[in-house]
Amino acid sequence: MNGLPRSLNLPPSGWTLAGLLAFYVLAGLFGHDPWKSEDVIHLAVARDFLDPGHGLGLSLAGQPFLAAPLFYWSAALTGRLFDWLLPLHDALRLASGLWTALSLAALYYAGRELYGQHSAAATPLLLAGSFGLLVHAHEAQPMLVLLTATSLTLLAYSLLPRKPLMTTLLLTPALVLAGLGQGMGGLLLLLCSLLIPLAIYPDKRQVVLALGASLVSAGVLLTGIWLLLASAAPLWLSIWLQQEWRQLSQAADYWRDLKTFLDMLCWFSWPLLPLAGWSLWQKRRSWRAPELLLPLISFGLWLFSLPALMAAKETTAILLLPALALLATPGALSLRRGAANAFDWFSGMAFSVFALLLWIGWCAMVFGWPERLAKRAVILEPGFVGHFDLSYFSLALLASLWWIWLLLTLPRSPYRCLTRWSAGLATIWLLTVSLWLPWIDYGKSYRQLAADLAWQLPQQQGCIAAQNLGDAQRASFAYFERLRFTPLPRSGQTHCRWLLVQGSSRQELAPTGTGWQRVWEGSRPGDRKERFRLYRRSN
Repeated sequence: MNGLPRSLNLPPSGWTLAGLLAFYVLAGLFGHDPWKSEDVIHLAVARDFLDPGHGLGLSLAGQPFLAAPLFYWSAALTGRLFDWLLPLHDALRLASGLWTALSLAALYYAGRELYGQHSAAATPLLLAGSFGLLVHAHEAQPMLVLLTATSLTLLAYSLLPRKPLMTTLLLTPALVLAGLGQGMGGLLLLLCSLLIPLAIYPDKRQVVLALGASLVSAGVLLTGIWLLLASAAPLWLSIWLQQEWRQLSQAADYWRDLKTFLDMLCWFSWPLLPLAGWSLWQKRRSWRAPELLLPLISFGLWLFSLPALMAAKETTAILLLPALALLATPGALSLRRGAANAFDWFSGMAFSVFALLLWIGWCAMVFGWPERLAKRAVILEPGFVGHFDLSYFSLALLASLWWIWLLLTLPRSPYRCLTRWSAGLATIWLLTVSLWLPWIDYGKSYRQLAADLAWQLPQQQGCIAAQNLGDAQRASFAYFERLRFTPLPRSGQTHCRWLLVQGSSRQELAPTGTGWQRVWEGSRPGDRKERFRLYRRSN
């Protein structure tokens, strides 16, 4: 009878590597409500596609939503395919897992091409181990489509000297994904990268032929898809393209945004940045080698292009991580023994301590011990009552036992600290969203608030005007209760019988215009800044 293997084989390969990366992709992707963030907005937009008669254009709670459509199409597809197996929001969010998995797979093959089979597993493990990707890889996030496009681009360029035809076959879908995944900004980002192979490979004719074929084929595909959109959703496409052009032409504070990206990288890319620096130091005498220049120039070019093309925020910064993971690969596997042991010790100790704290916090919420910590949890989320959930407890226990097994059995190897870091980060995330999920959902979910609001409305309520209602709140009410809102004109004159107002003060919660009677007021538990009032026309 075969039992558990005594340890993982390092470097991880085959099903072992696939299992490690699948654990990362799936950990925390399911099982929680849409949260007040971009998550609920993108889920609500994707859900609208499942309504009968919905076209190819995007909408949010009945109003046009101007964004690149590919992620929402893919989320609607996974929602349609798996809603019989999973709650709808989990089935929609599965699209994020698929795009993340494609990015990790592309980086695995890019690492193998640049650094050899022994080093191939390090690149996706490094990407999975970065702080910045962890949350966004497990929420509904359209930027993951462009992350996949940048990863495919790096793979295409790494194959160019040996397999130029494969470069064309990979770069073509990458360009299409960029255009349909993030619009003009994403497409321009990848078009800028066409300079990279011209700078690092000596056979210019081969490079030009491969890039030219990719541009022509991607242009044909994008034109065909845009013509389809022009036929199926002409008004939406026209407004979206106008907004894209307006955003690109607006004067942005380039140096401020660049500084924002640099500040974020200090923690966002950990531990990639110091490992990439070590790679550069180790390879300083052969810095002109393509395996070093490709990720280095890609990272630098995208870092200095992003402030001009996209908003400086965390979701945009994840686009810098694939090139940085490739650049960090040689450094991660060539750490000196003392540094590798220190990194390994820190990974084991830090994640073990975090896991212990998460279990103690869970005991406080469910069993009331430690008492002081239990009181603190209630203060942060007033009204919360913890309960024991066998399924989530079992999942967290299995993850903890698996982490202990990794601590005790991983053999000595240059891969040990890297494997332990990536697995530990995924374990902590899984423990957080399993043990602490009821507490997190209690504070972040709009499910109960949406139900309370819907209870106040008659079954045939007609239109509901909205005043100061944010996108996340509008998306939440639309997702949970299928409520639709009409924007309130500046004049305050509307034919709607109902009015929903969002605000934090008495002045902000007052309705615009006269003739309104307040019928309900509510907020999420513990949220003192965000309140809602429902008014009904009194005449």
